[in-house]
Amino acid sequence: MGTNQAYAATALEPGVGSAYGNGWKQLWKNFLELLLILIISWVISVPFSIMILFAEYYIGVTLLSLIYSIMVAGPLTFGFYYACLKAARDEPVEVKDLFAAFGNYWNTIGAYLLCGLIITIGYILLIVPGVIFTCKLAFVPYLIVDKKKGGLEAIGESWRMTKGYSLDIFLMGLLAIPIVMVGLLLFIVGIIPASMWIGVSLASLFYAVDLKSPTVIKQPGPFIE
Repeated sequence: MGTNQAYAATALEPGVGSAYGNGWKQLWKNFLELLLILIISWVISVPFSIMILFAEYYIGVTLLSLIYSIMVAGPLTFGFYYACLKAARDEPVEVKDLFAAFGNYWNTIGAYLLCGLIITIGYILLIVPGVIFTCKLAFVPYLIVDKKKGGLEAIGESWRMTKGYSLDIFLMGLLAIPIVMVGLLLFIVGIIPASMWIGVSLASLFYAVDLKSPTVIKQPGPFIE
């Protein structure tokens, strides 16, 4: 690892405070780009939201909404996570990042379905396993889109990378609740920057862990002054 890379790896320690701190900093540096990405994502997802309203009345609509959620909304969600990761690394964020998951489409779909299934089973098993599985699979979207991993490979790698950091991920999720509540209190629209802050913060945690991982190629980070 070069000098710059070594500095980047030690400048951001994996943790709740450092992740949210970096998330806050990088959010405002990339605010307009992330805002546009979020708006476009919501606009594309509107058809899914409309179909949900009629799903209880028409079985065909229920099936169609499910397919739309998996085939379109899922990759867009992964794309948003990728844009947040680029922001966390202080890389230029572009609107096209929203569609990055379509470049690894079938692995994205496979991972999206498998993670959903695993987490759902976990919550059926008295909730606690579901929380654990959610934390252990939190890094899957970044591994799929940024590292171009296969679905099963990404799940296994996320499980490995989150070892020792599951509590941090859980605490970040808990902290996200009051952040969202404050966003809602700020005339509802505050939920937009709140969502972006949470997204970049979780990506910052992945970035910090990724830099310390011995099995990945290290990248220069945003902490090189």
